[in-house]
Formats: sequence, structure tokens, C-alpha cells
Amino acid sequence: MNDFVTVPSLTPEQAWQLQTGAVRDPFAVLGPFDANGGRFIRAFLPGAQQVEVVTRTDGRHLGTLLPVPPDGLFMGSVASTEPYRLRITWPGAKQETEDPYSFGLLLSDTDLHLFNEGRLFRMAFTLGANVTTIDGVRGTRFAVWAPNARAVSVIGDFDTWDPRRHPMRLRHPSGVWELFVPRVGAGARYKFSMVGAEGNRLPDKADPLARATEAPPATASIVDDVMSFIWHDTAWMKSRPQRQTHEAPISIYEMHAASWFRPDGDGTASWDQLAERLVPYVAGLGFTHIELMPVAEHPFGGSWGYQPLGLFAPSGRFGPIEGFKRFVDQCHRADIGVIVDWVPAHFPTDTHGLARFDGTPLYEHADPREGFHQDWNTYIYNMGRNEVQGFLIASAIHWLEEFHIDGLRVDAVASMLYRDYSRKQGEWIPNAFGGRENLEAIGFLRHFNAVVAERCPGAMTIAEESTAWPGVSHPIRDGGLGFTFKWNMGWMHDTLHYMQLEPLYRQWHHNDMTFGLMYAFAEHFVLPLSHDEVVYGKGSLIEKMPGDYWQRFANLRAYFGFMWGHPGKKLLFMGGEIAQWREWNHDASIEWDLLDRPAHRGIQTLLRDLNRCYGSSPALYQRDSVSTGFRWVVGNDTTNSVFAFLRQGVEEGSLILVVCNLTPVPRHNYGIGVPRPGYWHEVLNTDAAIYGGSNMGNGGGSETVPQQMHGEAQTLYLTLPPLATLFLSPSS
Repeated sequence: MNDFVTVPSLTPEQAWQLQTGAVRDPFAVLGPFDANGGRFIRAFLPGAQQVEVVTRTDGRHLGTLLPVPPDGLFMGSVASTEPYRLRITWPGAKQETEDPYSFGLLLSDTDLHLFNEGRLFRMAFTLGANVTTIDGVRGTRFAVWAPNARAVSVIGDFDTWDPRRHPMRLRHPSGVWELFVPRVGAGARYKFSMVGAEGNRLPDKADPLARATEAPPATASIVDDVMSFIWHDTAWMKSRPQRQTHEAPISIYEMHAASWFRPDGDGTASWDQLAERLVPYVAGLGFTHIELMPVAEHPFGGSWGYQPLGLFAPSGRFGPIEGFKRFVDQCHRADIGVIVDWVPAHFPTDTHGLARFDGTPLYEHADPREGFHQDWNTYIYNMGRNEVQGFLIASAIHWLEEFHIDGLRVDAVASMLYRDYSRKQGEWIPNAFGGRENLEAIGFLRHFNAVVAERCPGAMTIAEESTAWPGVSHPIRDGGLGFTFKWNMGWMHDTLHYMQLEPLYRQWHHNDMTFGLMYAFAEHFVLPLSHDEVVYGKGSLIEKMPGDYWQRFANLRAYFGFMWGHPGKKLLFMGGEIAQWREWNHDASIEWDLLDRPAHRGIQTLLRDLNRCYGSSPALYQRDSVSTGFRWVVGNDTTNSVFAFLRQGVEEGSLILVVCNLTPVPRHNYGIGVPRPGYWHEVLNTDAAIYGGSNMGNGGGSETVPQQMHGEAQTLYLTLPPLATLFLSPSS
């Protein structure tokens, strides 16, 4: 029986809010209510023809909701307090579902407190979209942080994207809005519709915490059900802490997943296709790790992933997220670690993303002198907000814990550390002490590294940091930032500059190759020949090399030999291992057909052998970060452009002599002092015929003579091939 005489009516303001999808407190006007000694139910279902109330258990009729003003509102009394469902008749369809406004509070006060404190590190399983069961009803709990919005609704496939259908409840004072929508499950597309503080309807927003997204150019978030993925990498995860120390051999193959290879010439490979082809390829070349350029969802492919918006979701370009887990699992089963580039410095201005998310600069700074990157036309995260710091750290933890990622390479750290980064005088705001250091970002980076170390033992963090900021890879307790490694950008710039010179002029730039040893042990370094060096008109590595066709390849082989012998972990961008002529193009694949040519195949073979030699020679990696692992033997032969140095491992007698001749002139009977008498075996020669060289060398090795040179009592007289690097070790 329906009796509207005793039922409180809506105020004009409440009616207007319902009609415009601007309800701030939907639970005050919708759902079940007890009033005047009875129970009644309100449901706002624009377009519905009839609404019946039935029991959840057996579908018994409890009452009928009749249409009342405003249009779309149904109301009626029921004779029971049993849990109920709404049986809705739509034009041409019928639907039976539980009432979203019949459920109580969803998020705990503890979780909301941790969120506001910036310490809710499993944030994607609290906020965002989470399939769950409440009071025996299966559905999805939606939650989003929008403290300055006047009203928020979740919209999606399940409500014809109508913001009037599912207004959310604000959990004051956390600023988080929540709603449980029954019978919505995995695969449903959704966004958030908001009314700003001034009453204006904002652009529909993708979920910042979405764990899955549509493939661009579509921009909706997708509900992801957490399914139990069966990992097969227990052995890897157990051994990982030993594989990723400063004393371990680490050789990284950097790659852009979309352009490593393209099915049918112009398609995008799935994670399963990459696992099938990439994993055995990288394993065969002896690299210890794959580094993926950012795979978090990003709207513009031309950003290569460095302008992401979905910091918790692998890009939909490569298929479902289970495919990404299978890819990582396959890498681990092949003893290959996976590093992902991660971007906490900035985000793009796309209207469906984080920009002015609730109508205010919520994630970014309000003042463009702090909050806008002029170089990249992006917004800068406001590290002064606990919630923003917590959001970013939760993203990092999500990749490490949910996807078993082994390391995060943090992009653009220098832009975070300095308030005046790439800004002229008057275009930036000093810190509280009048300095240029970004104190909030420094605190964030230390907090990030501390949380990663605590929650994900053995995982690496690697800083792309291009300045002389002290202690980037030093422990936080010693005043450092706490990263595991730092990219050695200075080494890369200096040595590439040297190698691009005609050999005739190298004698006047000898210092470019030696200067890096002045600071090589100040940090824990990775030597990067990354994607940034082979794009935007810079030319490929082989194109940078001077000389005729043969000399170019010889130069590159010698350079790789110098790099693999030098202190520091190794990183090479895809295509470099086959001496690709064309600079990297993200819209095309690697020029794999070049492997039909001996010179290119020789470079690939050399990289394989360098990695094998590196991984099996403790002298080349055990003391990467301490000066006792390196000693110049010949560092000042500018006339001949010859370099020679010793690498020393932990064990007595663990030695590798690295000798480089960086002119096209062979050097015969070149004397080099060594600390041990006897036969020194030629472990590797970049001029070997198998690599495309002239096959000049020392017949497999050389015997010392008792003659003092370079402070040693023994001397090796060697033939130094033209434009070549030799590795030699004493026989045991």
C-alpha cells in the first residue's frame, strides 16, 4: 500500500539536484527511510516505466514505487524491512537489481585516515573500482578523491553514462566519494562525472586509480576483478636480492614495447607475442634485465609513455593486464629481470585526466611557476600534499607487488629536485629558505625509496638524474636520496662526444674518455646508451661513428668494448645491438632485416659475447662502486689514443686488463705493465673476424717479460688492432 500523505517530500533544491545530477548527499534523498511509523523507498530512475520492490531471497512482492515529481523519481511504502531488490521495467527491457542506496558506509575510517596521511600504499584496492561482495551482493565499490567537487557520480555502461543515476556519497572530511553499484562486474567501462565548486559540470574524468583502461584513443576506465594469477617465478623472486646488488652483473636491454617489432608491419604486439619473441632473444644475448619505457596508460603514443595518466594500469594497447603478468613471469623463468620506467614528475593536460581534477588544481600546483613544465607542456605534481605523495608511492608499490616488477627507473628526477629547472629568473618560486631546491620533492623521493626498500626487498630504484646532486644513490640515513643506482649521464655525453670525433682529433679530447673516472665511485652508476641518444635528429649509434663503412662498425665495436669494461652497470637501447642505421622511430619496428648483413650480425654477436664475458668475470662487476676495483695503467697516451686499465674482483687474482686503441692505426709491440707474470689470455677482441673485424690480435694471448713498466715488474707486449678493445686475463 502506498501512502504519500505521511512521506516527507523533497525540497525544491533536492529535486533540482536530482534532475541535474548534482546531488551532494544522495543517501539523504534516495534509498529506504523510516518515517511516521512506516518504511518507504525512493529511487531515481529516469526513463523507467515501472518499479516494483521484491525480496532479495525469494522475489516476493513487497510494494510498488509510483512515479512522483520530479520526473524520474519513484517512491512508495513497503510493509517489510527485509533486504530488497528493485524490479525495473524500461522501454523494451526489464532489469532486476539491488538498490545502491540501501547499503551502508563502505570505506573504513582507518583507510581514509591513512589516505589523507599519504600512507595508504594498497590504494588501488581501496579507491578506484573494486569488485566485492557486500551483504551477500556482488558488485563494484567505486571510490574517488575529489574534495572540492560539489557532487560526484559514477557513470558507465551500466547506467547509459547518465550522471543522474549513480550519485556518490562524500565521506567528510577525507574528500573521498564512494558508492557500491550492485551487479556491476569486471569489464564494465566507467568514468566519474563531477560538478565543480562553482556549480559547473566538469569534463568526465577517467579513474586515477583504474587498474585497467580502454586502449587509446578511447579513454574510459575498466573495472578489473582481482583474479588469482598463478606465478611461476618463486625461484627468481627468492634469488632476486642477490641478483640486483651493487656487486652483481647487471646488463639492461632498454626497449619500447610498441616498436620492438610490429605484427603485419604496422600493428602493436601483445604482451604474449612479446613474451614469445622478446624473452628468448634477450636471454640469448645475455642481458640480465629488460627495461620497458613507460607502460602505464598514456593518451598520446608519441610521448612514448612519458606522459602517463593511468599510473596503476598497463596500457590497453598491449592487451589485458593478465598478459603483462604472463610476460613478466616468462621473463623471470628465463632469469631476466624487468625494470619499468615510472614517471612521478609530471602529467599531461588532457581534460579526462588529472588536470584540475575536481575543478581545482588538486594534483598539481595552482601557480604555473611551480605547477607547469614549460618544456613538456605538462603539469607538475604538488608534492606538498600528503594525498598526492601517497598516490604516487602507491602507484610504485602497485607495479612492484602486483606485477612482480624488479625495478623502477624514475624519469626526470632533476626536474623534480630543482624549482628553477629549465626556468629563467622570475619564472620560479624559491623554497621556504630562499633556495632553488624543491624540499617537498626531496622528501617525496626519500619517502618513496624508504617504502620500496621496506615493502619490496631486493627491488631496485634507478634515478635518471643529470646533475651533480650529491648522494642520489646514497642511503637515506647518510643524507642521500636512497636510490639503488643513478644513470651516469656525464659519462654518456663525454664518451659519445669523443667517439663522434674523427680519430685524428681524438688526441685533443682524451679527457672525454678519462674524466668519468674522477667521479665514477661517487655514486652507484648505470652507464646508459638510451633511447634519448638515438632520436630527434641525433642519429643512431652507428651513424654517429666517423670514418668509412668498416671504420664505423669498428668504432662502435671498440666503444661497446670500452663500455663493458668500464665501471658501472650497462644499459643499451634496442636496435643498438644490431647497429641499426636509422634513428629510432616509435611508429616503426627495428630494422631486423639488417641481420642479413655480416657487419650488423657481427655487432649482435659481439654484444652477446660481451655480456657472457661480463657475467662470467667478477672483476668486471664486483667492485663497480669502489675505487679498489679499478686502476689506470695507460691513461695519458694522447698521441696514440690508447687507454688501458685493470679491473679487480674480490678474489685475489681476479683481474681483467682492458686495452683500447681508438685510432685506425695498428699498434705493434705496445708495452703495458701488469701485476702478474705469466700468460695472459685474450678473453675478447672486438676486432675478431666473427664480429666483422680484421682479425688482428695476439694469437689468443701473450706472455709477460720481466721488465718494469707503468709501476709493475712485468710487461705485456701486445698487438693492438685498429679501432679495437681487448680484454685479457692472467692464466691461473
